[in-house]
Amino acid sequence: MRLISIDVLKEGMVLARTIWNEAGHPLLKKDVVINERIIQRLQQLNTHYLYIDDKISEGIEVEETVPIVVRNKTISTIKNSFQSIDGLSPVNASYVLDQQSKAILSIVDELLSVVSGNDEILTILTDAYLFDEYLYQHSFQVTLYSIAIAKELGYSAEDLRIIGIGALLHDIGKLMVPKEILTKPGRLTFDEFETMKQHTRYGFDLLRNLHSISLIVAHCAFQHHERIDGSGYPRGLVDFEIHPFAKIIGVADVFDAVTTSRVYREKMLPSQGLAIVEAGSGTIYDVRVVNALKKSVVHYPKGVILKLSDGRRGIVSRQNTLDPAMPWIRIFEEQNQILAATYEINLVDYPNLIIESVEADYVVPSKIE
Repeated sequence: MRLISIDVLKEGMVLARTIWNEAGHPLLKKDVVINERIIQRLQQLNTHYLYIDDKISEGIEVEETVPIVVRNKTISTIKNSFQSIDGLSPVNASYVLDQQSKAILSIVDELLSVVSGNDEILTILTDAYLFDEYLYQHSFQVTLYSIAIAKELGYSAEDLRIIGIGALLHDIGKLMVPKEILTKPGRLTFDEFETMKQHTRYGFDLLRNLHSISLIVAHCAFQHHERIDGSGYPRGLVDFEIHPFAKIIGVADVFDAVTTSRVYREKMLPSQGLAIVEAGSGTIYDVRVVNALKKSVVHYPKGVILKLSDGRRGIVSRQNTLDPAMPWIRIFEEQNQILAATYEINLVDYPNLIIESVEADYVVPSKIE
């Protein structure tokens, strides 16, 4: 299977992965043949990338770390927990959330089990799922990234659990933000953004009153937008003043935000999202946290076409757990000439080769499609 931009999706292509809705029901099933109506529907649903089957990607299979059943159950539980407090006063919301704590802890324990028991690099396929409510999907994915980062940093099982809970609930204060601001399909005005920034305080006030969850979780919600140079909010804390768990969740939050589709912005591929985070390493983000993220997540998803500095093109066919930035590539083109037979190279063995570009919009010559 091959990852392509919807901009080059054509009639007659074959969908390689089922696309699911937020209820866990298939929206478009694997093996469906693409037609113009489907293309229009995917555009309406704000889909930017999807997997197709073709000859040059034959045999390349892509699986994400969390099974679809676990993912659907987890996001459903997050949605139910969050909706149960939506519209309540802070005091009542804290009480109801306390009653939901057992379900929240169960989610985190299950995700901990999945991530801790898997030595592969974390793979999350956000465009295989279409959700109307960004908040629930985002909370789920930030939890996975935060656990993976913390695992790489060597935190204890108990710390991993607290980090997971903190990540799951880091944005819960957004439920107290006016809906017209939270769901605005475009850039916020200055005043709207000032209101949005209050979600960190709302989350802190909500979570600090819980009896069943560590107070550190409240500080994760309060501090996940703080930056080590003091440029963050709400209090402009600097490096040593920010809780280490909040630093982890802050980096996971940014990475997921830029690699997930929004109505007003096209998603980035993982390598592009990592470049954004790395640009702030040591200035606004903790270097150790950024390095742990780079070691924990897929840089170039299996099935994506890469152009190399020597003119060759190939499809990512395997990941390197020791160096996620240097995957295995199935070479199918040299100097703009399609090869009669493909072959694989491990980029680790070619230190002088540079990945020049990710080409999700590459159009395969019709004679080999």
